[in-house]
Amino acid sequence: MKARPFLESRDIKAMAAAAEAEALAQGWAVTIAIVDDGGHLLHLQRLDGAPPISAAIAPAKAQTAALGRRESKVYEDMINGGRYSFLSAPSLSGLLEGGVPVVVEGHCIGAVGVSGVKSSEDAQIARAAIAALGS
Repeated sequence: MKARPFLESRDIKAMAAAAEAEALAQGWAVTIAIVDDGGHLLHLQRLDGAPPISAAIAPAKAQTAALGRRESKVYEDMINGGRYSFLSAPSLSGLLEGGVPVVVEGHCIGAVGVSGVKSSEDAQIARAAIAALGS
């Protein structure tokens, strides 16, 4: 039997705090979602002023990054490159930049998805959350 890391409550709290701090420091109103390795929602926070739709998009980006084991931007780039059939991929609806997997010791243990500002800025906030783990 192999052992592997996983997200604990304190990890999620640290990641959420770091993401919120980054968003507030930049003056960005976003929704932050954190999921486990199966794409199951562990944390959702919609900051004041974040668009209501961002509460649906952020978890979708996080789920896509967790299940695909790669940044959601990879899928956006594929589609923008003309691979439109990828829009029919099952269980993946957050095919926009802003979902970033959490990888520890080579294992994807979850993901962070952010929505509410430019996609590259969403990804910046997600990376700030992951950096809080120190891995």
